[in-house]
Amino acid sequence: QAKECNGVKVPIDTSKPNPNEVEFDNLYLDMNGIIHPCTHPEDKPAPKNEDEMMVAIFEYIDRIFNIDRRDCVDAKSDPSSPAPRAKMNQQRSRRFRASKEGMEAAEEKQKIRQEILAKGGFLPPEEVKERFDSNCITPGTEFMDNLAKCLRYYIADRLNSDPGWKNLTVILSDASAPGEGEHKIMDYIRRQRAQPNHDPNTHHCLCGADADLIMLGLATHEPNFTIIREEFKPNKPKPCALCNQMGHEVKDCQGLPREKQGKHDQFADTMPVSEQEFIFIRLCVLREYLERELTMASLPFTFDFERSVDDWVFMCFFVGNDFLPHLPSLEIREGAIDRLVNIYKNVVHKTGGYLTESGFVNLQRVQMIMLAVGEVEDSIFKKRKDDDDNFKRRQKEKRKRLKRDQPSFIPGGQFSPQALGNRSSPQAICNPRQAAFEMRMHERQNSTPSASPNTSLTPDSSPSLGGGIKRKPEDSDSEPEPEDNIRLWETGWKQRYYKNKFDVDASDEKFRRKVVQSYVEGLCWVLRYYYQGCASWNWYYPFHYAPFASDFEGIADMPSDFEKGSKPFKPLEQLMGVFPAASGNFLPPTWRKLMTDPESSIIDFYPEDFAIDLNGKKYAWQGVALLPFVDERRLRAALEKVYPDLTPEETRRNSLGGDVLFVGKHHPLCDFIVEQYKTKNTEVVDIPPELCHGIQGKLTLNDNAVLPDQVVQSPVPMLRDLTQNSAVSISFKDPQFAEDFVFKATVLPGAKKPAPVLKPGDWEKTNNDGRPWRPQLGFNRDRKPVHLDQSAFRTLGHTMPRDRGMPGMYPNAVPLGAYGSPYARPLMGSQQQIPKLLSNLRPQESWRGPTPLFQQTPQRTAGAAPLLAWNRVMQSPNQFQPAQYQGMGPMGYPQRPEDRMDRGRQV
Repeated sequence: QAKECNGVKVPIDTSKPNPNEVEFDNLYLDMNGIIHPCTHPEDKPAPKNEDEMMVAIFEYIDRIFNIDRRDCVDAKSDPSSPAPRAKMNQQRSRRFRASKEGMEAAEEKQKIRQEILAKGGFLPPEEVKERFDSNCITPGTEFMDNLAKCLRYYIADRLNSDPGWKNLTVILSDASAPGEGEHKIMDYIRRQRAQPNHDPNTHHCLCGADADLIMLGLATHEPNFTIIREEFKPNKPKPCALCNQMGHEVKDCQGLPREKQGKHDQFADTMPVSEQEFIFIRLCVLREYLERELTMASLPFTFDFERSVDDWVFMCFFVGNDFLPHLPSLEIREGAIDRLVNIYKNVVHKTGGYLTESGFVNLQRVQMIMLAVGEVEDSIFKKRKDDDDNFKRRQKEKRKRLKRDQPSFIPGGQFSPQALGNRSSPQAICNPRQAAFEMRMHERQNSTPSASPNTSLTPDSSPSLGGGIKRKPEDSDSEPEPEDNIRLWETGWKQRYYKNKFDVDASDEKFRRKVVQSYVEGLCWVLRYYYQGCASWNWYYPFHYAPFASDFEGIADMPSDFEKGSKPFKPLEQLMGVFPAASGNFLPPTWRKLMTDPESSIIDFYPEDFAIDLNGKKYAWQGVALLPFVDERRLRAALEKVYPDLTPEETRRNSLGGDVLFVGKHHPLCDFIVEQYKTKNTEVVDIPPELCHGIQGKLTLNDNAVLPDQVVQSPVPMLRDLTQNSAVSISFKDPQFAEDFVFKATVLPGAKKPAPVLKPGDWEKTNNDGRPWRPQLGFNRDRKPVHLDQSAFRTLGHTMPRDRGMPGMYPNAVPLGAYGSPYARPLMGSQQQIPKLLSNLRPQESWRGPTPLFQQTPQRTAGAAPLLAWNRVMQSPNQFQPAQYQGMGPMGYPQRPEDRMDRGRQV
């Protein structure tokens, strides 16, 4: 991470060796996993405007690149673009939910606010700010168009200023290029693997947060594939959105004024801001686990580990993915994947071979697996009910125990309990008699006379002797359970399921077969999508629910081919297919009117409200949004009438684009590209692989190219133009293949298997000698961590900044040599201050290139704060030597004067 010196960030020299002891060749960025964390970060203020948001995205990419470091010969960035129709259904559900939940949350917040103020509560003044609609992060909006411009500017800036980008080939596939970000990346990898000069030992690193990236990485069969993602830290405390205090949510807010908590009260409720941590997921390690799990002996055919990995990826689709609902009997939290693996290993001896091959499914063999799952469906549903009842019973007992152990009285004010480790120092008790009297009076006012067991309360709250109070149920404090009309654990579950979910009778074999056929088509489409690319842009699963595994009879003869030549939606067309009417402000006015006009021919696509079926779940976000499916023909017919209303700018945003390749002036390919522009060559040319790290593809001139010696305009007002640009860009297209070409799902010849990482103890569930599991740092398992002794920790206690929320052993001590400190001692000529001990174990040379524009900060002018002593000594070239003055402790650690006085008195 970058360090700060006098308030200025010192950039990291990314041309140095990677501190994780591994060098990556290709770095891929799935921009969806970067944009969303920057729009609503967890532990820091959200950006105030779009400009700040773009800078936050730049800094996030820098952090990823600093982790991956040198030798990324191909950094490919992919925001999601117009997606296949199968994905648009999920996008539509998410965006309608987000709009509905956002409005409901705002209404609930306003309602609670008015109730608190009506009762005389205290709340800070309401901030008037426009709610950020995350639906703008969709291809076709102005936001995504501006993001593409900003990313071009960012790439040009880094190629000009960062030595770590010196020889990089950067490919940007923005939101105008059709396809999901992660699948555009996989398509690039597949097409490069199929080239004769591709290096089979290329080390790939993919940055993204989606779980399906693991499956996609396994599907490439590349031996060196690593995923980098943010470390998920659950249950992060958040302040109340009404009173900005910690410890409760909006629904529990009482509008109480915040009590002063110690001397530094202004920091009492502030959470320490920390940089987001990242983790590596090494798929070669996962492959070691899978090899042990999937290896089978005595098969009637030759065992092939790569084919069994493909079957494992395929079986994971049954527990749910972005395109299909999961089967009712397979819940991932109930161990569905383990169950499928066990059934697979028992049945595969009878199938005569593997379930899949290079993305194509053998339905006859899949039918045998599914019917084996169907045989245990009834027992799965009954066990699920038993487990659920046992969980509720344990929760009920826990609530009783907590209520029994709850203290009858908790003092408040200055007598209130303080959490251990609180950063604020405890205050002395003032006027304890008055404080105790006020607490007694407050308790007396809040207490109400208890009613007699034989009295009840009338509507006006007066006691009535007419009848007794109903006995309160023991579990009345539990949350209400949603009604379950299906009751899968009781006989007749299939009949009730089809009647409630599909509104048909279970005896309707024709309809059931139609549902199963659509699901089988979906399984074939998804597997083809993972291994070969998009088989059809128009296909989608036309139901909200999945069939049962026991219904998969006779699927061997079902067709699994898809129409060829289908085309993706254009960006604005996709917006019309996925946006609710509440997000219509991102569309042209006449297009927006189709969402709200009662006379619109497609008004039924945009319901103002819709039902959410919990489908056996507890929370609304887990339920099924019952939205009408968009009819593509009706949508296109309605849009034909409003297409002439588009402005030239909107027409440009609505067109499908392609990838753009960037290189710097030191790159071997730079002169070749510049020559294409000088000769104005309009023909498509092949990339010379010897000039581009073996990358192959087609190049064509770009109309909005970044060219050397031409100014690159800044799309963000707070950043300056690039007046001395030396980077160049050109349109790029992946190698093309015939439509029926099959990319082989296998390890390439010449690929070297990575050295085993797991040790015998890693196979045991109770490894690590009973100690809590700790993640491995870096890629070297045998690297020993750095150890600090007690003297170093005492040094940290003195020298760490006070505002970092990490008090040392002497938190109240003035740092040694502090500016204006009465205990500051002059340094000897050859002595350097202790903070030199805190430098990195692998010091880096100072970065000598120009600072990136978006990281430059204004220089201090007249009136700047003085350079403090512990900052001055950081710049001293001298080495640390033992102190030459008196007053040193037994370990050479300087003592405070009062410590020496105390020691003398003790003697």
